[in-house]
Amino acid sequence: MKLVAIVGSIRKESLNMELAKYIQKTYKENFELEILPLNDIPMYNQDIENEAPQSVLDFKAKVKAADAVLWITPEYNATIPGVLGNAIDWLSRVDRVMLGKPSIVMGTSMGNLGSVKAQIKLRDILFAQGLQSPVLPGNEVYIGASHTKFDGNGNLTDEGTKVFLDQVITNFMEWVKLYIK
Repeated sequence: MKLVAIVGSIRKESLNMELAKYIQKTYKENFELEILPLNDIPMYNQDIENEAPQSVLDFKAKVKAADAVLWITPEYNATIPGVLGNAIDWLSRVDRVMLGKPSIVMGTSMGNLGSVKAQIKLRDILFAQGLQSPVLPGNEVYIGASHTKFDGNGNLTDEGTKVFLDQVITNFMEWVKLYIK
């Protein structure tokens, strides 16, 4: 199974990127996970959407080739970060590579709510006309106080979170198999 992760943070020491890397490392025997960088994705512009830059074409091709998408988002001003919204704008236009592609949404924050408001908004966005991505229900991953749950070397140290993540990842893999053609 091939998955891609789209992380809504481009900060060097992003805890959400730590989560993506942890999942990539921990579950490598279960699936291949490629983390797609958003740093080189230019701002969406309808004037160039039919002749998109190569970085956008490459990004969209990787999403299209994946069996599913893992969305990991921080919360900025009670919503998703601009960089994530921009990536979604590109994915929702022209060839609409997200149509019918299964997704899971998760995120971390140093606060107690673990990006809950951003995740609610992201789930709504993923149901939009140009995306129509089914999102695994009932497996919300809100990792609060994440600065106390990672050791700085990419290791998740909180046992309860590890056990919970194991179950959610198992549920997601089983659910994605229903969509793989």
